[in-house]
Amino acid sequence: MVDTVAKKRKVSKKTKKSWRKHVDTKDVDSFLDNERLEERLGTPFAQRKDEELFAVDRTRDESALQESSGLSKKQRRELLKNTEPKCFAILKPHTAVPDPIVKRNRVRTPEERKSIIRKQKEAERKLKGQLKLKERVAIKNRLLAKEKRANQPKRGEFKVDVWKKEPIVEAELKSEWLTNDTVRHTLANTGKKRKRVPESLHKKPSVLPAVNAPHPGTSYNPSFKDHQELLAQVAAEEVKLMKEEEHLNRVTNKMFRKVTAKQKDADNLTEMSEGLPLPNQKQDDDSDEDNDPNVRSINPPALNVKKTLVQRRKQKEQRKLQQQRLKQKIEKKKVADIYHLNHLGKQISKKEQKLGLLKEKREKIKAKKELEPKVLSRHKFEPLEQEFLMGDEIAGNLRNTTPAGNLLKDRYKSLQQRSIVAPGALQLKKTKSKVKRYIKADHKIELKKVTKK
Repeated sequence: MVDTVAKKRKVSKKTKKSWRKHVDTKDVDSFLDNERLEERLGTPFAQRKDEELFAVDRTRDESALQESSGLSKKQRRELLKNTEPKCFAILKPHTAVPDPIVKRNRVRTPEERKSIIRKQKEAERKLKGQLKLKERVAIKNRLLAKEKRANQPKRGEFKVDVWKKEPIVEAELKSEWLTNDTVRHTLANTGKKRKRVPESLHKKPSVLPAVNAPHPGTSYNPSFKDHQELLAQVAAEEVKLMKEEEHLNRVTNKMFRKVTAKQKDADNLTEMSEGLPLPNQKQDDDSDEDNDPNVRSINPPALNVKKTLVQRRKQKEQRKLQQQRLKQKIEKKKVADIYHLNHLGKQISKKEQKLGLLKEKREKIKAKKELEPKVLSRHKFEPLEQEFLMGDEIAGNLRNTTPAGNLLKDRYKSLQQRSIVAPGALQLKKTKSKVKRYIKADHKIELKKVTKK
């Protein structure tokens, strides 16, 4: 099969647009790219001589010799200071193309733009001590920064407790009329802050000890007295539980009497028919008043009669007299209170005594609540039952003694009692929500019934 060569179409190249469209300039662009690459990087390595690519170094590197010799750390640092940093390499030109703009304009600094006369005037002003607000603030900030650097501890030094150190408070801020928030705000705006220690850092969640000493009666070889005390304590707790159970039974089950179903229906019928007329009883004809066509209201509507000027004047006079009587009564009470100072003093002392008793009662309740666990969940804290052994079960030595209790449970209950872990109940069965399942309409498959012929 002979390859057919497509003939070149003759197109117009009159305009620039048609020239660019129909003329292939790829070879020119590639040639220019190569030329630019040679200008940046130089001639290609294939065309260069060996003398241009390689050089034999016959000089002596003094820095390498000094490093190999035993130089101190200080001398090595001095050498590093004198050498040029590697970060400056990014600022150097990485191309062989010369800068097309040989002479560039440099933007002068504000100090360079100032005239000689202005510089002289500013120097005279500074010698006289006439400083601008900006200069005064800058001097103040420099002094504060210098003081801060001087007072700043060195790395690894912990000589001062930052929490116990109290800030320097001015004399005018040490007043009983200023609150702590006001003083803190003033100090913060003057550059001196007052540190406030969070209470949670110094307060335990509970005053109870982490580990309670067990009762001496639980020992493997207890004394008779301690063992009897332990048994009495366990018996008292058991009696308390029995009383609670009897009380609940008495106020629930025993409060209601047992009734047969027949009697219950009869009682229900009598209750529901209460107030209804019996079939043999005649009704009284008391509905005569309702059939009266002339209805009269008990309280007829009042007519909107305006007050006369005399009535208004008298009403105003009575109002003024009432106010005067009230003022006289208040003044009379003030005079009478002077003669009742002893009585008022007794009342105040009695009230203070009552408030003192209430305060003591609240403090006792607060101290009692501190010993109790906090409410952290819907489950109530239930302590472990006291472990005990009867007299015939005590072994008397460690070899034959049997372990009692569970250490893990004891520690876990201790965490609950100290309000560190929220009390919970053992969940044996997990209740899952019922999920409604259905098939989408476009996923349903309808099977056509096959009819037998």
